[in-house]
Amino acid sequence: MILSDDLVVERLQLDDGSWVDVARDFLGQIGHEHDEVFAAVLEGTAWAESRVFRYERWVIEPRLGGQGPREGFAHPALADAQRLAQHRYGVTFARPTFVRYRNEHDAMALHSDRDMRWLDDTVIALLVLGDRRPFHLRPVEARLADDPHKGAVHDVAPGHGDLVVMGGACQARWQHGVPHPTRPTGERISVQWRWTSGRGRPVVGASYRSPRLYSR
Repeated sequence: MILSDDLVVERLQLDDGSWVDVARDFLGQIGHEHDEVFAAVLEGTAWAESRVFRYERWVIEPRLGGQGPREGFAHPALADAQRLAQHRYGVTFARPTFVRYRNEHDAMALHSDRDMRWLDDTVIALLVLGDRRPFHLRPVEARLADDPHKGAVHDVAPGHGDLVVMGGACQARWQHGVPHPTRPTGERISVQWRWTSGRGRPVVGASYRSPRLYSR
């Protein structure tokens, strides 16, 4: 596996304290075949439908959540990705979680990962497998009136083994989401690692993810 210093990365500086790194063909850069990793993660993850409480009722989320094997990883590429990202960004991640978008009907609204609570200094790494889809970013204070993109000003559009890392104050000052694409789209899986320094002022109130229920 290559060293983190050898990784080809594009940095998008969102503001003076918020940034997004994108490593295109990350899997290829570290010596793994995308299709093989995608198939292993799709098969080796326990997928479940979830419901969230919105607008005074339970609503089925238009995507699936997943957990990997109790021990190890569905594919060695995930272990390599975690080690490389931890080394490059100087953080320690817990085991990843998984999100699966089955087709163009699945999506995720613009949001911040408020369930981390301390958002002033975070690192979130996303290994994106499967079809390329929009991945929008907008300032928290964005004006939304008459805007078809709902205030989004950037689209990093990852897929096919790209790695996206959001860092700094990104979760405090920006929102991200996976909107419905404008054309038919196949499977997309996001492998997600999260870290927070625990510094700053914790957010108050429920996160986008809570409360929620899961079922097979």
